Amino acid sequence: MEDSRNGKPGTPWTWVPTLYFAEGIPYFVVNVISVIMFKNMGMSNGDIAMYTGLLYLPWAVKPLWSPFVDIVRTKRWWIVVTQAVIALAFVLAAFSLPHPSGEAIAAGNTPVSAFILTLVIFWITAFASATHDIAADGYYMLALDPKQQSFFVGIRSTFYRCASVFGQGVLVVIAGLLETHYADVPKAWRVTLVLCSALFGAVALYHAFILPRAEDTGSRSRSPRTASEIMHGFADTFVTFFRKKHVRTAILFMLLYRLPEAFLVKMMNPFLLDPPEAGGLGLSTESVGIVYGTVGVAALTIGGIIGGIAASHWGLKKSLWPMAACMTLPCLTFVWLSMAGPESFFLINLLVFIEQFGYGFGFTAYMLYMIHFSQGEFRTAHYSICTAFMALSMMLPGMVAGYLQEWLGYTGFFWMVMLCCIATVSVTCLISKGISVKKAGGGITN
Repeated sequence: MEDSRNGKPGTPWTWVPTLYFAEGIPYFVVNVISVIMFKNMGMSNGDIAMYTGLLYLPWAVKPLWSPFVDIVRTKRWWIVVTQAVIALAFVLAAFSLPHPSGEAIAAGNTPVSAFILTLVIFWITAFASATHDIAADGYYMLALDPKQQSFFVGIRSTFYRCASVFGQGVLVVIAGLLETHYADVPKAWRVTLVLCSALFGAVALYHAFILPRAEDTGSRSRSPRTASEIMHGFADTFVTFFRKKHVRTAILFMLLYRLPEAFLVKMMNPFLLDPPEAGGLGLSTESVGIVYGTVGVAALTIGGIIGGIAASHWGLKKSLWPMAACMTLPCLTFVWLSMAGPESFFLINLLVFIEQFGYGFGFTAYMLYMIHFSQGEFRTAHYSICTAFMALSMMLPGMVAGYLQEWLGYTGFFWMVMLCCIATVSVTCLISKGISVKKAGGGITN
């Protein structure tokens, strides 16, 4: 393969950015945009949280079928096929949307039964997207040599973040502008999903021609693995993971460290959208795209970058408590927002920035701990299992967040989120006892 640091055709520059941009879009459509769409079409907060929470399941359990992506066809084939499936699913979702009455939308009592077909199609999209993630990450390691992998790791992360801004920001702003233009919420979201389908169709077609056949070229020197060997290795991975020292404590940490944010993030957009008489801030759809999808994502990214720099200097042991504090204390911003109900768009943006920056900074300790716990013979596979617990940590609380909010109201719900900070502090205390200050490889202190 040619030099990866120029933009000539056939180099990774022609496919790494588009591959990781494509990896992010369906994730954010299914897990974030769907919340806003269902909210604007009159689904209740309880139903929104429950059913969009279930959409997260394929990402939580993807390690269970990752061996089959190795066994059945090439990773390049999986990438192109799953992208085509996602493109088709988006257009089917667009035309499966119901058209509830304006009264039902305003009252927020559109029954979930009206959205069953859309939810099924979104679940298929989620399954295809999670499979695409497995194939894309595997393909990246096959198609690039170690030097190229190191060079492009920042590029892939950057374009995944671009997908986050596009998915949570640009697409939401487009949908909001279309809502205003058409004065028809279902039609606006139908057009938005058709645009997503066209984008993904173009991406699938592009990758069908551009992606190198890595399994036919870059991997010739590697010994092929049989299905039996892959399945045996898969079983060994799980057995050795659950035999690790302090595994119960580690699982508790992975499930509970982000508990406040898991509740908060699921109700953040409904809170921004709900009118003041319902306890929300009454923002328009396009304003939410700016506040959460653009300013919030920027804050999350900056917090993560600064968290990484801080962790490289402090090490994991010294990072834990400052990062746990940043994970919890900024949640108070939403307590204040729900009590004060400010109209200042700048102030709302500022407080969302603070909360998301704190989450991005605090999340660094979580990622470092997963890396720390995964060390050993099967570190890549064990890290994959850790990410499954990471997904469950957001999925399970998120599923009940809406019902709790309807019961407690927004202010009561956000105070409950603050109470959940006790869980973050408790699990941080548990794992901090088992982490030494001895220097580990790569500049991380374990």
